[in-house]
Amino acid sequence: MPAMPALFVSHGSPMTALEPGDAGALWQRLGPAIDATFGRPRAIVALSAHSLTREPVLLAAARHETVHDFGGFPDALYRLRYDAPGAPALAPRVQALLAGAGIASHVVDQGGLDHGVWVPLRFVYPDADVPVLPLAWVPGDPPAAQFAIGAALAPLADEGVLVLGSGSITHNLRLLGDFTGRGPAAQPERAESAAFRDWFAERSAALDWDALLDYRRRAPHAALMHPSDEHLLPWYGAAGAGGRAHAPLRLHAGSAYGALGMDAYAFGAQASRLAQALGAASAA
Repeated sequence: MPAMPALFVSHGSPMTALEPGDAGALWQRLGPAIDATFGRPRAIVALSAHSLTREPVLLAAARHETVHDFGGFPDALYRLRYDAPGAPALAPRVQALLAGAGIASHVVDQGGLDHGVWVPLRFVYPDADVPVLPLAWVPGDPPAAQFAIGAALAPLADEGVLVLGSGSITHNLRLLGDFTGRGPAAQPERAESAAFRDWFAERSAALDWDALLDYRRRAPHAALMHPSDEHLLPWYGAAGAGGRAHAPLRLHAGSAYGALGMDAYAFGAQASRLAQALGAASAA
């Protein structure tokens, strides 16, 4: 089985679960492309912007229920379910990998999938039949710390485990106004959001890790696009799992509500193979 690439998706508003748009169209092609190219993942280790703790915690429940961790949205959204199997047997392996990198973590038998996990997975693997192991992390740590967590998880790629980061490539809800489903998601993008997204893609293609890890000082409009780090940090976790030797590859570029970036990335030696498979699926 070829090594798995690591992935980052921008999960967007919870309404993406009902109105998937262009990002959702990519997610619908992702699962079949992964399965055809690398084989069905035996599990997914998920790093979400909405699973945050004071120290890394592995949520090793045998089964996860859907967590509707939001308010003010249409009733139809709260009726959606994505109750997936957990991966408790994988938790000791992940904990050992983290410990080998000097990163202490905890394992608990609790579970639940926040919308950063279940919204995209609802389209990637709609049957909810791939086990998920959420890894909650520390939002106050810098990008380098999140990258180190991902780097510790890199051996999982050869073990059929998909590392998935879920956040948002730009995320400042104060710029969006009403995005609870009553306003249109398709709005002209702010120039600052486009500039930030393009900077990330350009620095990624150039393998400029120094700039990427120092994005708050070097990226255009960084503080405006990310008043806090938590929605961008999962990108670094997935990037660390892919390693420094290979350029992060943007699989999808786009935005919603004018300033909510929806870009998706693949990382690692197999990222280009996934991109080719997605291109073939799109052309078919």
